[in-house]
Amino acid sequence: MSDVAVAVNDLTKVFPIPFRRSKVVAVRGLNLEVAPGQVYGLLGPNGSGKSTTLKIILGLVSPSAGTTRIFGRDSREVGSREGVGFLPENPYFYKYLTGEETLFFYGKLCGLRGAALRARTRELLTLVRLEAAKDRPLGGYSKGMLQRIGLAQALVQEPKLVVLDEPTAGVDPEGSREIRDLILDLKRRGITVLLSSHLLAHVQEICDRVGILAHGVLVREGRVDELLAIENQTELVLENVNPEVLAQIRRLLENTATRLVEERQPQTTLESLFLAATNGPPSP
Repeated sequence: MSDVAVAVNDLTKVFPIPFRRSKVVAVRGLNLEVAPGQVYGLLGPNGSGKSTTLKIILGLVSPSAGTTRIFGRDSREVGSREGVGFLPENPYFYKYLTGEETLFFYGKLCGLRGAALRARTRELLTLVRLEAAKDRPLGGYSKGMLQRIGLAQALVQEPKLVVLDEPTAGVDPEGSREIRDLILDLKRRGITVLLSSHLLAHVQEICDRVGILAHGVLVREGRVDELLAIENQTELVLENVNPEVLAQIRRLLENTATRLVEERQPQTTLESLFLAATNGPPSP
């Protein structure tokens, strides 16, 4: 088994514009890796290539160049998606089915039957905290509840990788917090999560690594704490400090009772990093 959950190598996707002699480059020379058990956030403004990248990884769209692999298998192979769950940005459900019936339906599509199907449905309804609404038709669900039942259906076959395209789109703050907690629970279970999102505060809380796309190009990538660290600055956190120590801190520190509690790089916010990284001109 590959030690990489998702590998994207030199990925490019070009869409021709019908009836015009022109084209749109949605993704250009993209390279990234997602480690098993990691929560990876793919960020970028509208039209940056996030959803296109996810669809290529899932085998729903063919690349113009480059490759994508899931646990070592080419994404174009149907078998590569056996251990993958997917929640699109705007999932479609049969509104006349109840929450329980919806999970029965998707469970049967995944080959579950009988007692195993019923047990898995109960487990998922508990996981997404929809036990009380299991007999209610989806037409009466809120947007947040629909996203949670969508996450449940993505987990029916116990995937090793879950791909979430804007999982909190249109969800109120309470619903967003619930989905955030569910993603953290998936991480605790060792499930790899690849997501795109516009809610940068939540991404900052839950993601191990992020990649920022702009005009189809990966402009920043790395661990969240490293990306947010402000270069060439050091922050000292002192205990029992006094003005004299502040005035001559480096020279007097070892000769006073002041204790160095913590030394770290001050950090910016993911929102500030995102805006700085995506406001530049498009690549030629």
